[in-house]
Amino acid sequence: MKSLEKISFGREGLASYACHADDSKGRLFNEPESRTRTPFQRDRDRIIHSTAFRRLKHKTQVFVHHVGDHYRTRLTHSIEVSQIARSLARALRVDEDLAESLALCHDFGHTPFGHVGEDALNALMAAYDGFDHNAQSLRIVTMLEQQYAEFDGLNLCWETLEGLVKHNGPVLKDIPASIISFNEKWDLELSSYASLEAQCAAVADDIAYNAHDLDDGLRAKLFSLDDLKDVPLAGEALLEVCLKYPDLEVHRIRHEIVRRQITAMVEDVISNAKLNLEHLNPQAVVDIHNAGQTIVCFSDAMHEKEKGIKAFLFDKMYRSPSLMKMRDGAEVIINDLFDVYLNESKEMPDGLKRLTSKNKSNDRPRMIADFIAGMTDSYAISEHKRMFDATPDLG
Repeated sequence: MKSLEKISFGREGLASYACHADDSKGRLFNEPESRTRTPFQRDRDRIIHSTAFRRLKHKTQVFVHHVGDHYRTRLTHSIEVSQIARSLARALRVDEDLAESLALCHDFGHTPFGHVGEDALNALMAAYDGFDHNAQSLRIVTMLEQQYAEFDGLNLCWETLEGLVKHNGPVLKDIPASIISFNEKWDLELSSYASLEAQCAAVADDIAYNAHDLDDGLRAKLFSLDDLKDVPLAGEALLEVCLKYPDLEVHRIRHEIVRRQITAMVEDVISNAKLNLEHLNPQAVVDIHNAGQTIVCFSDAMHEKEKGIKAFLFDKMYRSPSLMKMRDGAEVIINDLFDVYLNESKEMPDGLKRLTSKNKSNDRPRMIADFIAGMTDSYAISEHKRMFDATPDLG
């Protein structure tokens, strides 16, 4: 179609060290290319249209979804991360669509009830290679999503899979079996650093949750504005806002603190990454892979401030009595579900029965872990209520 010959793909002006869609290493299963999208744009669309993406709307970020309508969920968190990742990628002239794809699927492998669910599943799977949410994300996009006629998974580009596995840096030790197994089929170069696009997504994750956890903690009254006075960045923003707007309502102050903190962190990362790039002088993406260091990261000064924010959140929020109650109850739910599914086949929901009956391998614990990890908070709670007389109150 001649009308499609000169459309813009939005990839003009990328740096030489960016991941260029035209140079992608392709997909595990060959497919005709899209006439209207780059390979990375196509990956983003597949991620958004996946079942795993929709499930994120009812998966815990910090607060269980039914506690309140305005707290972040894994879905809203992922969208916030993608916005920041795109901003970073644009400033550094690397591929925004690849950065966005990685941001949107980076939490696919998380269980219901956040890190509590992951810890519980990891303990239950200790004899079966454990459970790791990063490895689970890879399992989802390469095999557990089953929608397409010609392949399991989403058949994403090599660059997307590489970034998903290595966005936090090289994978050198204690490598989960599922990553090793896939790497034997398609080498993801686990010992090298990921692309700048993946690094943008990784630091965007830190920026997003450091800011929105403060917001959600204030909203939940786990701490007050006064408590923020000595917290790095947040305290500085609070003072600035109160001086400029002395009569501002609390909810507006809260938002002003969050937006100023995000801006300060984003600007720091961009400035620091540009300095790192000037020093490295990369000419191609392979130079990023072989850099021997993370390029897109906080400056030393901002890193110290970020540590202070995390320490405050750990003390005042993540170990607060209300969240510890949620942790204890969530652990009971995950443990009970796993035990019943493993030892009483008749209690399995139909989807898990079909899965285990089709697969005659001895890897039943892994199939159960896959099933539980895919649950939303609400489904896990309802399943527990179906089988047990008493279900912990997580509110």
